[in-house]
Amino acid sequence: MTTTDRAGPPERPAPLSPPRLTPTQIGPRLFEWGSRTYVMGIVNVTPDSFSGDGLLASAAGRRGAAVEAAVAQAREMAEEGADILDVGGESTRPGHDLVGEDEEKARVVPVIAAIHAALPDVPISIDTSKPAVAAAALDAGATLVNDIWGVSTDDGMARLAAARGVPLVVMHNRAEPNYRDFAAELVDDLRAAVDRAVAAGVPRRNLIVDPGFGFGKTPEHNLVAMRELPALRRLGQPVLLGTSRKSTLGRVLGGLPTEERLEATLATTAIGIAAGVDMIRVHDVRANVRAALVADAICRGGQP
Repeated sequence: MTTTDRAGPPERPAPLSPPRLTPTQIGPRLFEWGSRTYVMGIVNVTPDSFSGDGLLASAAGRRGAAVEAAVAQAREMAEEGADILDVGGESTRPGHDLVGEDEEKARVVPVIAAIHAALPDVPISIDTSKPAVAAAALDAGATLVNDIWGVSTDDGMARLAAARGVPLVVMHNRAEPNYRDFAAELVDDLRAAVDRAVAAGVPRRNLIVDPGFGFGKTPEHNLVAMRELPALRRLGQPVLLGTSRKSTLGRVLGGLPTEERLEATLATTAIGIAAGVDMIRVHDVRANVRAALVADAICRGGQP
């Protein structure tokens, strides 16, 4: 018997620990990345949301009723465990109607002001690609900017976030899903976006990255993005994941409509947390909070 035979199989190297992330102050709350998974609740102030939860539609276009409905929804989400609320006034579904700055402001500013007054301890994010809308939302009480075109070369949103001292979510997106090496380009695009934001004056501790599930990607790309989530840890930034009710999940399930995609969303929540995601953006807060608690207990060593 040779020495190699007696020694047995070689020891496996210990897995590399992800870099320790600096906590981020978002409004009244400190988000201590790595301690647990945070939950962002979605508040859509639109008439045409893909998920069917647009408050302007349910309020028959009446803005006052939409504000009241938004505050009620925000209260419910906070009670269910949402750590932050994301308010948006323009649908991003395929074929959505474009919304001008003034109209978008008219939709989101009263809602943000009312939610902030009702729930001053809950941070609010503004989901927009327009710096002027983001500025008005920050004036109304928002404390985070969520930019779906965070990888564009226009640094207007980053300069606004730097000037106002607020965190910024930079999301991956493309006008067309054309890639030579999707997995590599996903990471490279986000790295370049982070570097541009830092050059514009945003501290790294105030930057969050989002792989942009459902944006500028085919359904196949979206599934690859889920598999490649661990690679985003190399960027050294917190990761936000937004898969809730997305069409790719419906396709995997044979064409199920948005209202029947909860279980699929919960699957991506658990997989995302296992891959190191720091925050999930969801419509169904209670169910995802529960899924995150179990996934955190398994993946982050929490106690039952």
